[in-house]
Amino acid sequence: MRVEQPSAAAPLVVAHGLCKRYGEQWVVDGVDLEVRQGEFFGLLGPNGAGKTTILRMLLGLTPPDGGELQVLGEPIPARAREARTRIGVVPQFDSLDPDFTVRENLVTYASYFGLRGKDLAPRIAELLALANLEGREDTPIAALSGGMKRRLTLVRALVNEPRLVVLDEPTTGLDPQARHHIWQRLRELRDTGTTLIMTTHYMEEAERLCDRLAIIDAGRVLASASPRTLIQAHIEPHVIELLDAPGRAAGEVLAARGAGVRAYRAGDLLLLYTATPGALLEELDAAGHRYLHRPANLEDVFLKLTGHELRD
Repeated sequence: MRVEQPSAAAPLVVAHGLCKRYGEQWVVDGVDLEVRQGEFFGLLGPNGAGKTTILRMLLGLTPPDGGELQVLGEPIPARAREARTRIGVVPQFDSLDPDFTVRENLVTYASYFGLRGKDLAPRIAELLALANLEGREDTPIAALSGGMKRRLTLVRALVNEPRLVVLDEPTTGLDPQARHHIWQRLRELRDTGTTLIMTTHYMEEAERLCDRLAIIDAGRVLASASPRTLIQAHIEPHVIELLDAPGRAAGEVLAARGAGVRAYRAGDLLLLYTATPGALLEELDAAGHRYLHRPANLEDVFLKLTGHELRD
């Protein structure tokens, strides 16, 4: 992960008090966000937290009910059309045209930005190489694997050489190899100065890729910082997952008597958070308990801030 560095450039995305209501429910409730030039910014939250609605407002597809929003220097939604000419979008679900080949999908999408003719051919070849789809130019979409379709959807979003790329859960449903390939391409984009905004349910993905992120729930920003800063601010550095029932009971006893341990039960798993794990580990080892000792991560922060209950 890159070391977070301050940027003197004006933010590419600025939202102040952004709101959206459907009926009586505020799905976005007073959100303040700034995304800097060349930054990889993540939006994390449970289902229904408001992430996709925020993205749609950034793109001018959903009008806000309150607040101010500016993207690429343009007021949104008043000049959303002008802003979108410099934005690439990777939707949550692939929207490739099944009646077209790989090349035809790219050429057709390019025409929406006024890109056509012989000068487009080098750009199409560059995008096919970026997606590792050389030699498949004339392949119908139905013949592509899920990973190929996702890579094609990603490079299609780059056809207009956007300054900002918006990604809604870009690796959902992909196998580890395809996911790592997408990660590599996204890092390369960020390193060339492209600004990226991504929603994801994969905490590892957010922790690996994002320079900064916002954790959102019930339409509000609960915390925003770099992944490392969020972990340091909200979670003890050591986590012990007790895997057997006697171990869980022992952990709860230690936590109850104030041994510098914070316990949280998640179903049949007991999570112990501590800054000084030595004594606890010795006692668990002496009793022969099964456990996993690991460093705190972004998922621990996410669950602490948004809760452990299921969201449908």
